Amino acid sequence: MAVKRKALKMIELFSYAFILGLLFNAAPGAILAESLRQGLKGGFAPALAVQIGSLVGDALWVILGLLGAAALITIPSVSIPLMLSGAVLLCYLAYQSIRDSRQPMPPPSTNISAKQSKGAMATGVLLSISNPLNIAYWAALGGTIAAVSNDNPTAIDFAIFIGGFMLSSVLWCFIAAGIIAYTRSRLTSRLWQMLNFGCGIGLLLMAIFVVRNLMTHL
Repeated sequence: MAVKRKALKMIELFSYAFILGLLFNAAPGAILAESLRQGLKGGFAPALAVQIGSLVGDALWVILGLLGAAALITIPSVSIPLMLSGAVLLCYLAYQSIRDSRQPMPPPSTNISAKQSKGAMATGVLLSISNPLNIAYWAALGGTIAAVSNDNPTAIDFAIFIGGFMLSSVLWCFIAAGIIAYTRSRLTSRLWQMLNFGCGIGLLLMAIFVVRNLMTHL
């Protein structure tokens, strides 16, 4: 019976992490906006590259957060450069998106260069790493894991949770890129302008939010 209860707890923990991963990744934010912006220009491949790149950054925050490194964001020499670099990057991406909204819609292309894909992936990594809120999120999840497991979490519990979260995150990468690619194939010139402009405004608002938090922090 003890083995069965332990197995059920593991399944429950994995399922919880899987669902939480979908909710976390599907939530509107800078990653989704940048994936859409890149996908509108190049389709599936660059949209997927942004999503995969964000997972690389998330993996770093997963390790730091679950190891109890949330105190890092209270150190000004760490949090201030992160917030500032994140705001600058968001402003730059917002400018690019608004600029694209004023240009003619490019023809569909399946020939995405390796350089373009690497650039999109690097953007995803930078957007994730420059978000100091991620470490607080993962630090809070440490307590969540303890609550779900009804015990002191072991290394196996953390591994199961991270596995479920990352599995759903990888699946979401392909789902999001597929939806964006489908949208790209149905674009009109007017919709191209509206979506790019909307992404630009969204990214700019996120930058303002980061700057506001930075001023409060200072």
